[in-house]
Amino acid sequence: MSGDYMGIPREKISWNPTIDESSCTGCGACLECCANGVYAFSEEKGKMEVVNPLQCVVLCDKCSRFCPAGAISFPDKAETKLALLELLEREKNA
Repeated sequence: MSGDYMGIPREKISWNPTIDESSCTGCGACLECCANGVYAFSEEKGKMEVVNPLQCVVLCDKCSRFCPAGAISFPDKAETKLALLELLEREKNA
């Protein structure tokens, strides 16, 4: 599912979730609400982890609202939008 986003190679876009391991309870709510395979349960840690960050849909943060522990965070949306505009301009001029 990774590839391009608006003509920008997905690996150039800094948008993916971060899980605060000290807050994560391993409930799996993020796994249930994300259909893109971003998350997996770590048997070793007993918590959720981000296993496919590039599968995360750019600017989607739905999973963070489903996390009852508030353990999921994302980069700032406004900053990401500005970065996207810069990347678009660079890709257009490349």
